[in-house]
Amino acid sequence: MSQDLEASTVARKPSSRVLPWVVGILLLAGGGFGWWRAHGADAAGGATSRAASAPGGGRRFGGLNQVQPVSVQAARRQDIRVNVDAIGSIAASNTATVRAQVSGVLQRLNFEEGQQVQAGQWLAQIDPRPFQAALAQAEGTLARDKAQLDGARVDLARYRDLLAKDALPKQQLDSQVALVAQLEGTVRADQGSADSARLQLSWTRVTAPIAGRVGLKQIDLGNMAQASDANGIVRITQTRPIAMTFAVPASNVPIIAARLHADEPIPVEAWDRGGKRRLALGRVASVDNAIDPATDTIKVKALFPNADDALFPNQAVSVVLQRETLAGVLAVPQAAVLRGAQGFYVYVVNADSSVSTRVVAPGAVDGGWMAVEGALQPGEKVVVDGTDRLREGAKVEVIATDPAQRAGAAAAPAASSAEAGHSRRMDRLPPAQAEAVRAMSPEARRAWFKAHRDQPDADSPR
Repeated sequence: MSQDLEASTVARKPSSRVLPWVVGILLLAGGGFGWWRAHGADAAGGATSRAASAPGGGRRFGGLNQVQPVSVQAARRQDIRVNVDAIGSIAASNTATVRAQVSGVLQRLNFEEGQQVQAGQWLAQIDPRPFQAALAQAEGTLARDKAQLDGARVDLARYRDLLAKDALPKQQLDSQVALVAQLEGTVRADQGSADSARLQLSWTRVTAPIAGRVGLKQIDLGNMAQASDANGIVRITQTRPIAMTFAVPASNVPIIAARLHADEPIPVEAWDRGGKRRLALGRVASVDNAIDPATDTIKVKALFPNADDALFPNQAVSVVLQRETLAGVLAVPQAAVLRGAQGFYVYVVNADSSVSTRVVAPGAVDGGWMAVEGALQPGEKVVVDGTDRLREGAKVEVIATDPAQRAGAAAAPAASSAEAGHSRRMDRLPPAQAEAVRAMSPEARRAWFKAHRDQPDADSPR
């Protein structure tokens, strides 16, 4: 048993022949790690130095301490319009419902729906025959009574001669005078009846009471047109000119009132609800006689020629009222004005391609340009795009404002296949070197691959 225990103890002890192998493996692993660190660092350093020597390789957009691409525009002096925005409602200058003055069968319609008509234009015809007959009857009665009046007047003249010769009683003369007066009244009544019948006949010819655009007809041919019909025959709206009412803050009243008293035109623009298309240009006609205390606004009425019929009654539009014009003020693009802890400011590009901040006081905006006041001179270039990573004194490179005009924009589609090849080649580079190449700008990356095109695998691990 003692022999078995001794043998078991010997089996659990490490053999003296195994220890040298373990030590050798550890030494090889340590040496390989040291070689990788030394050569990997050299490869990464080489890639970085080559990237720096390549065109554009030393410049990387995106870092705070490095050159930033920006777009600029020059400050300038120009006229800035001070506008007041509102929502307006279009209304016809005048509206009339054309109704039949007399009842009768509608025989004719002399208009097309939606057309422009003039005042007095013939629109419809009602059957005139009943009214012609009534007029003939009235005129006949008038003629008969006129003949009786003429006879009574002749008798009156004769009676006066006889009375002068004392050949006629005065009572008979007085009776004749009364008869003549009675017949004169009858003739006047007959004349009125004839005129009324003639007027009734004229009303069978329906005409436009005002100039404007006719709407849709409310009655068809052959139907009975009634004078009491509320819908009438057709509706006319006067749209040339057309009116618009809108409300503006009461603070604008002094300037608007002063310009109206000076007979100075105040332009008003009507835009579609989206504010993308201008519909018409008009001018202020008048203002209301009181301010609404609930909203602190006042109603303004403007007139538009509307020769192209772009505006319709009850149409809702966006309104731009040109309250006044600031002449020759300093202006910059609205996109250049930023807001920070110091207030509103702009970035100005200096002669050494660095930027500095200038505090400004913003004013009115007109067509994308903002009036400003501050330590800024006309002609100085302000940054309008690329301000996200800028700070005082940062270096910048000016690029075209329009992306289509920037360098390399036209070659971008052609370079897409090359970029795909670069990605494949980057997969074969050592990790540190691949990371360094990825950190380059697109221009520097293309230059680096072009420089190593003849030796594609020079830096790849073997």
